[in-house]
Amino acid sequence: MTGRLIYLIGPSGSGKDSLLDAVREGSGSHGCRVARRVITRSAEAKGELAEAVSPEEFAQREGRGDFAMSWYANGLSYGIPRVIDEWLDAGDDVLVNGSRGYLPEARRRYPHLLAVLLTVEDEVLRRRLHARGRESAEEIEVRLARNAGFADTLLAGENADLCLLDNSGSLAQSCERLLKLIEDHRPIAWPDSA
Repeated sequence: MTGRLIYLIGPSGSGKDSLLDAVREGSGSHGCRVARRVITRSAEAKGELAEAVSPEEFAQREGRGDFAMSWYANGLSYGIPRVIDEWLDAGDDVLVNGSRGYLPEARRRYPHLLAVLLTVEDEVLRRRLHARGRESAEEIEVRLARNAGFADTLLAGENADLCLLDNSGSLAQSCERLLKLIEDHRPIAWPDSA
């Protein structure tokens, strides 16, 4: 049996980076590996433990087929290394920090994908965005307004099977819930594709 792609998405500030970094330490015992993204941003930029590369290097890697998935959002290029396909073929589940805009393509490429939408209460999200210090108070309020319909929009149509994970509490609680969610949604066997 091949592994399954666990595709984590959520609004900016919902805690995806922190959750992925925390889960990385304990995920192996659950048969799950956490992929490290390649991003065209400065290595000094705050956020997830991603590999920072120049736009030129990203384009070269993308041209060589080094990425299983890649997309462009928020002025940056994002890539998930092709090694995840080897991990999946070996039977491991693979957790990635995905993009809501790329979700339809990810579903096409990985039909058994488990999409997990990280949610967080508005006031908690507001505090986290202020603490992060990347945006002004006005920009934060604009972001919160834009994120207000995030879940509703995603849960419409083809995304009705999204699993919701509330990250309003402690990081330890969210890690435990995510690993349990992965276990609870592990299929016994894939349906025949014939």
